[in-house]
Amino acid sequence: MKNTVETFKKAKETKEKLSMLTAYDYSMAKLVDESEINGILVGDSLGMVCLGYENTLSVTMEDMIHHGKAVARGAKNSLVVVDMPFMSYQTSVYDAVVNAGRLVKEAGAEAIKLEGGQDMCDRIKAIVKAQIPVMGHIGLTPQSVNAFGGFKVQGKSEARAKELIEDAKKIEAAGAFALVLECVPAKLAEIISNNITIPTIGIGAGAGCDGQILVYQDMLGIFSDFKPKFVKSYAKVGDTMKAAFKEYIEDIKAGAFPAEEHTFKIDESVIEKLY
Repeated sequence: MKNTVETFKKAKETKEKLSMLTAYDYSMAKLVDESEINGILVGDSLGMVCLGYENTLSVTMEDMIHHGKAVARGAKNSLVVVDMPFMSYQTSVYDAVVNAGRLVKEAGAEAIKLEGGQDMCDRIKAIVKAQIPVMGHIGLTPQSVNAFGGFKVQGKSEARAKELIEDAKKIEAAGAFALVLECVPAKLAEIISNNITIPTIGIGAGAGCDGQILVYQDMLGIFSDFKPKFVKSYAKVGDTMKAAFKEYIEDIKAGAFPAEEHTFKIDESVIEKLY
């Protein structure tokens, strides 16, 4: 059954845990989609895991549209959420609505995600008014990495914890259908989850959230630059891939590949006429 924003709403009501993963291309989107996951996020994390940037700040609308299109073609059952990249919505409400619309029209997004708390509520309201579902994102918001002074856990002080609770309530009131909580202490994330009626999707925010999301390269051991504390390794696919690449190289050197079953034949009478 196709997952929609209504699926997320009902999951919160019935206390059914939601699952999400990232994807950035057609083949991976198909694989993730076939696992019967609830949602796929085309995250601006592609800047780091696909494009090799140090952070997400260099990602453009064109990047998100390019990768979003590919994922939308491969995902038939999961809800496809596409990130709004840095400076595509911070500049004005008008820019936020126009760029959200581009992600729907050009990238095939079924919902968009944007970062920020109370200061982004006017953007959320306007985008929702334009009939585009919005997923919020608070806590560690990677587009604010320079303001935070690095990738740091958020909400550890009383003042900041109260601010995040208020952010969550106002984002809900603005019309968001779900809220990502990133790198927030587990107890605080649970309090937030229990104080709003929209589902929370945690990443480094504990089991008290209504759902979870991970970057697939992290949980499969493909991205090796660093491993966040909150990531559980479900497979060492990176090691498997490297072993396969080495075997392929050895087969080429030894003449074992391509073998006869990998080649095409031509009639000998044709060959004779070529000499």
